[in-house]
Amino acid sequence: MDPYVAQFTVTFLQILTWAIIARALMSWLPIDPSSSLYQLLFRVTEPIIEPIRRVLPPMGFIDLSPLAAILLLWMMQSLVVNLTAA
Repeated sequence: MDPYVAQFTVTFLQILTWAIIARALMSWLPIDPSSSLYQLLFRVTEPIIEPIRRVLPPMGFIDLSPLAAILLLWMMQSLVVNLTAA
């Protein structure tokens, strides 16, 4: 794999991971869902979180889909790094 493509992919996955973390943290705060920052994070992360949520629905007040998404993104990063090293 081209090292530039690998580095771009890893960086993209890291940014996406931080966006999911930010979205999860914002869900604990009294933030207006119509704010531009919330809307941006929602639009960026929802395509990843929503399919996971269909498989792993919230259990009461606990939604594990962001955690599952982060774990998947970490696995993808590891895969890209291992392909580059090979």
